[in-house]
Amino acid sequence: MTEANNRFQSGFPKIGIRPTIDGRRKGVRESLEQQTMNMAIATAELLSANLRYPNGEPVECVIADTCIGGVAEAAACADKFLKAGVGVSITVTPCWCYGTETMDMDPSIPKAVWGFNGTERPGAVYLAAVLSGYAQKGLPAFGIYGEHVQDAGDTSIPYDVKDKLIGFAKAGLAVAIMRGKSYLSMGSVSMGIAGSIVNDAFFQEYLGMRTEYIDMSEFVRRMEENIYDGVEFEKALTWVKENCIEGKDNNPDHLQTSRERKDRDWETVVKMTQIARDLMVGNPRLAELGFGEEAMGHNAIVSGFQGQRQWTDHFPNGDFMEAMLNSSFDWNGIRAPYMVATENDSLNGAVMLFGYLLTNTAQIFADVRTYWSPESVERVTGYKLTGEAAGGLLHLINSGPAALDGTGQQSKDGKPALKPFWEISSEEAQACLDATSWRPASVEYFRGGGYSSDFLTKGGMPMTMSRINLVKGIGPVLQIAEGYSVELPDLVHDTLDVRTDSTWPTTWFAPIVTGEGAFKSVYEVMNNWGANHGSISYGHIGGDLITLASMLRIPVNMHNVPEDRQFRPRAWGLFGTADSEGADYRACNNFGPLYK
Repeated sequence: MTEANNRFQSGFPKIGIRPTIDGRRKGVRESLEQQTMNMAIATAELLSANLRYPNGEPVECVIADTCIGGVAEAAACADKFLKAGVGVSITVTPCWCYGTETMDMDPSIPKAVWGFNGTERPGAVYLAAVLSGYAQKGLPAFGIYGEHVQDAGDTSIPYDVKDKLIGFAKAGLAVAIMRGKSYLSMGSVSMGIAGSIVNDAFFQEYLGMRTEYIDMSEFVRRMEENIYDGVEFEKALTWVKENCIEGKDNNPDHLQTSRERKDRDWETVVKMTQIARDLMVGNPRLAELGFGEEAMGHNAIVSGFQGQRQWTDHFPNGDFMEAMLNSSFDWNGIRAPYMVATENDSLNGAVMLFGYLLTNTAQIFADVRTYWSPESVERVTGYKLTGEAAGGLLHLINSGPAALDGTGQQSKDGKPALKPFWEISSEEAQACLDATSWRPASVEYFRGGGYSSDFLTKGGMPMTMSRINLVKGIGPVLQIAEGYSVELPDLVHDTLDVRTDSTWPTTWFAPIVTGEGAFKSVYEVMNNWGANHGSISYGHIGGDLITLASMLRIPVNMHNVPEDRQFRPRAWGLFGTADSEGADYRACNNFGPLYK
């Protein structure tokens, strides 16, 4: 049977902890050895207890064999980290150290320095000195310094330091995990959508990733030549018949297909799902069947499927394939979601990947389709929007891959949520399936038939919508909007929903407005959104996205994240402190993409 976690066999990068120390012997260094190493151990324990890899296992930390008092020990640490597969570096110290002699010099590894706030030894002085050295050498580093003074013997990590250590490590791991992976373009450009013009320079220089390409005819070849696991197919088809509710056919009578054709479409879309997964990550079972080359896959951590129109004018659409792969469960059980972008929108696929790596949860891909003002809702339905929705709503709806997790049928602390796969119960997975109906595709859009997922997202969930856009002369820019899902009365939802294609999944989203700039109003959020798509993550993760973007040198052109949750490298302040958005652009332009 297919190995569901084949994509995790190569392992994950580790976090390296570097305890640096005053190198002066005969009294100074000796008095600091235990305190310094204890800081490293406490940091490692904190991160392993709070962060997990995409397969659910705790992150691994590697600590230097000795405290680092000079360049020889720094080099020995770098050698150990290289052999151990370290992808993120955190330096900790309670004291003065020799800045440029003890610093981490690897330009491609995200790095941070925690300088202990104590009066007995000048940890803050080292922090300032080494961050100055990093800026001078063009190696941006994050500075971490507790707000309150601690006693020398205090081994606890203050709450503000914990938040920054975890936030930095989370984003740093995302950078390290992406490096060396692939974006798999299944097909080419869909309906002239700019995001599906896969820009290999963006993926290579900013994310450290390859771009891989296959023609959609590869799906036909694999189906016709039986290059898929037939045993798994029979299992999957049985599961689909038992768990995937087929909904009402909205097509006019003369366009509706026969039961025989509908059944054949189910078989096709199940095979497409298997094939897309095998193309992304490979499948050892194919080698057993005599297809050694196909068994390898493309080492893809994210992919996109063109679909429209060359595929969907003739074959069943990719909606089932995309929705099921993006979900945290299928016929093989509960497992980590795959990232698959509809219409091969690689830029939306990239932010789906960001959100996934920061949260380990499934992502909702959607059109940012309509702004419904309070006045418009009241005119059409007679209903007055209140609460989070008082300023209006964005109708997020798309003909494709919104993960079924997006139903909101999972729960955390009694409230609807999207959770990492290892926290999802079988009952919650079944509830997501039960809340979804599979509607025969609208033939006006999809001449080849197929099925579209139809569900309504539960309200009350904190969510973050994001999008990367490419701008000629600037490069990539990131947009972020934190807000909440909203639940409308059934009649109100139904009245608004039928004005577009009601066979697609809906999320009603209310971004948090600030009264200023792009967040002056919900209308301005819609008016400033840079593309037709967005990726929606559970939780308010805008701060983590800002941290990740700064590591990759991607400026953020609009966001509503409070200042106290923004964390960028210390050097960003040297590009201006009065206007953080402008400083972000200048810093990213100055340092350039991480891998260029």
